[in-house]
Amino acid sequence: MKVLVVGGGGREHALVWKLKQSSKVIRVYCAPGNAGISEIAECIDIKADDIEGLLDFVKYNWIDLTVVGPEVPLTAGIVDAFVKEERRIFGPDSKGAQLEGSKIFAKDFMQLYGIPTAEYKTFTSYMHAEDYIQLKGAPLVIKADGLAAGKGVIVAQTVEEAIAAVHLIMKKKAFGAAGNRVLIEKCLVGEEASYMIITDGKTVVPLATSQDHKRIYDNDEGPNTGGMGAYSPAPIVDEAMNEVVMKTVVDPIIKGLKRERINFRGVLYVGLMICDGIPYVLEFNTRFGDPEAQPILMRLDSDLFELLKATSEGRLNEVDVRWKDEAAVCVVMSSKGYPASSSNGDVIHGLKALRDEKDVVVFHGGTGLEDDKVVTAGGRVLGVTALGSDIKTAKRNAYRAVEQIQFDGMHYRKDIADKAIKE
Repeated sequence: MKVLVVGGGGREHALVWKLKQSSKVIRVYCAPGNAGISEIAECIDIKADDIEGLLDFVKYNWIDLTVVGPEVPLTAGIVDAFVKEERRIFGPDSKGAQLEGSKIFAKDFMQLYGIPTAEYKTFTSYMHAEDYIQLKGAPLVIKADGLAAGKGVIVAQTVEEAIAAVHLIMKKKAFGAAGNRVLIEKCLVGEEASYMIITDGKTVVPLATSQDHKRIYDNDEGPNTGGMGAYSPAPIVDEAMNEVVMKTVVDPIIKGLKRERINFRGVLYVGLMICDGIPYVLEFNTRFGDPEAQPILMRLDSDLFELLKATSEGRLNEVDVRWKDEAAVCVVMSSKGYPASSSNGDVIHGLKALRDEKDVVVFHGGTGLEDDKVVTAGGRVLGVTALGSDIKTAKRNAYRAVEQIQFDGMHYRKDIADKAIKE
């Protein structure tokens, strides 16, 4: 079988890496890919949002399965286009992808189907939003409605910060058209967890639990990013909590999707805030999280190709999903200036020494090749991911590998997985 993975970040590198391990896969392509992916798959110079170009490639190269990594092509309708041409593809159609493409659509969906979430209100007028902030007080969470690469959420501790956030989104258009509408919601206090499921619309398979680290600096300080690291499993989601999440969150989601006649076949990422033992939904993503995919796929002990293909064909019930007992930790190394900007073209040193490490994989995010040298080419450059007998050991293995890598202006958090170790 031949597989095409769409995207070019750390999540896509992890998908390619795991798909290559399947005995049923003879060749993996990635569009557009990156420097790390090019070492194990054939990278194709087609952008992830060039749906027509991707479809032509699949037709002419007899691709058996296309796996979509990022959110932009999903919301743009890549699955709809492929299904129309009877091409097998993994991911939700454009209707299902609205759960990520519009935070307001997602919140209205949650409210309609009784899924626990924070109190909220939506605005298209800057003045009305400012008046509401003055009325409600702080802290508040301000969100751009549309896609903003994981950066369109601002937690405001004061009224002044909340008004400034709305001004940034609606007036300065920091996130473009994604900020034409804003969502203002109550700030929940608790512990976050990333809860991902795979579903073909009928069967639901929970993936290994994980926890992301969104803020740029240690101790969860600084602005939000696409994610600075993750670990799996997440102790906060124990067996009892898992049952609660399935009953109060996942089951209503699946029932709601059926009632809305949304044929959802793919990954649904549920961002949770657990407050006093009660899980509330912060957001939905309709694809694998990044960087959560990296530690989760490191722990997957089943054939990823068969899992994704069966889901796309509506026969997920036939697949046995198994997990390794080991824990996994991913530490993201970012370039200078991230998340406000990124430094490109800086040579990355130390990668070759880690290629033969048994329990460590360096997944590339924003990397490229210049004169046969791997260089930075984005904000989140690498996701150094390691296995270990427990989270403490996995963390030690990951940071030991991080210390061997060097590039100008590199930054990484020093406290990934500390919460899990303290519990």
